[in-house]
Amino acid sequence: MTHAIPIETIKKLEFVDITQDINEFIRDSDTEDGAIMIFTRHTTSGLTINENEAGLVSDMETVFEIIPDKSYLHDRIDNNARSHLQSMLLEHSIVLPISNFRLDLGTWQSVFFVELDGPRKRNVQVKIIGSSPKHI
Repeated sequence: MTHAIPIETIKKLEFVDITQDINEFIRDSDTEDGAIMIFTRHTTSGLTINENEAGLVSDMETVFEIIPDKSYLHDRIDNNARSHLQSMLLEHSIVLPISNFRLDLGTWQSVFFVELDGPRKRNVQVKIIGSSPKHI
């Protein structure tokens, strides 16, 4: 079962917590146990898992400053080379366990879609793999 989670970002660099959206998809799919693959098809975005605490999210945004804002060769095409380079710091797909009809994450873990070239309308693909039925 595959689903697209629509995301509309409002900033150039933005961390969007998609944990609840993924859990809703898992519940709607009636999947008790298994795994889910989360994938972004956009080369100027990424995925990460971390704590959704405002100070930490701000700190995570600051980390992306390690990629200098300068003129890159790719900027001749569409002026977003820095976003492409920043995406190399992230994952583009993540596989996570499902237990009891939800993501089996640690207490403070959240799944983030990371926009690097916004604002944009994006989609994150989620696919249940190896699921077990709700009732046996």
